[in-house]
Amino acid sequence: MIYIFLADGFEETEAIAPIDMLRRAGKDVVMVGIKNDAVRSSHGVPVLCDMTDMQVELDERLELIILPGGMPGTLNIEENTVVQQTIDYCVEHKIPIGAICAAPSILGKKGLLDGKEAICFPGFEKFLTGANLSKKKVVTDGIFTTAAGAGVAIEFGLELVRVLCGEEKSDSVRKAIQCAN
Repeated sequence: MIYIFLADGFEETEAIAPIDMLRRAGKDVVMVGIKNDAVRSSHGVPVLCDMTDMQVELDERLELIILPGGMPGTLNIEENTVVQQTIDYCVEHKIPIGAICAAPSILGKKGLLDGKEAICFPGFEKFLTGANLSKKKVVTDGIFTTAAGAGVAIEFGLELVRVLCGEEKSDSVRKAIQCAN
């Protein structure tokens, strides 16, 4: 099971693209609404989530969590106690964490990217405490996969597929979404 946390003000492309890629790979992705099961994106798109943060269960079924960016979505996710507890649980149990755009700042502020290669949306680098800033648009180092922003949301999703399912499955999903020549 994969949790993707959605709060009011999230960037819709950074959430929906990885959900799509992971579901195409056969993964169970659960959209978790912060405070409510209905949230509104940074561009006013309403999204009905599968559950609220109060329903999150941390156990052996958890494979990955995803933190999309967007403003003020990133700040709303960061201030949520359940999200913070889930991040800590993932770190303790070596469960992968994906963060895109401004959301890697959440990990950086916790000191989790110290010595790790990471990337974020330009302007948020100052929050990636101790990280080695990557020139790549999407990068995985240890349990952390970070990405620069909405423009690489599909690549971010495909990288998360690779992390969980391997290169072959990621390539398969990539081929399935490409237009024929």
